[in-house]
Amino acid sequence: MTTTLQRSRSDKMIAGVAAGLAQYFGSDVTIVRLALVLLFLLTHGVALPIYIILWIVMPQEPAPAPRYDPYTGQPLGQ
Repeated sequence: MTTTLQRSRSDKMIAGVAAGLAQYFGSDVTIVRLALVLLFLLTHGVALPIYIILWIVMPQEPAPAPRYDPYTGQPLGQ
C-alpha cells in the first residue's frame, strides 16, 4: 500500500493539512498540530504562508464510495 500526501476529509480542524501530514509520516495528529503551532510561534508567523501553500497544493483525499444495499440497490445511510 502506497502512502500519498493528501489532506484529510474526516480529521480536520481548519483544512486537514496537519492530519494529512500526520498520516503521511505515520505519527499522531496531535503532535503534528502542536509542532505547527510551535513553528508559527517561533517564526513569528513566517510559517503561515507555508501552511497556506500546503492547503492549496495538497489534494484532498477522495470521498468514500457510496454503499448500496445488495438486495434493493438503495443507498445505505452513512
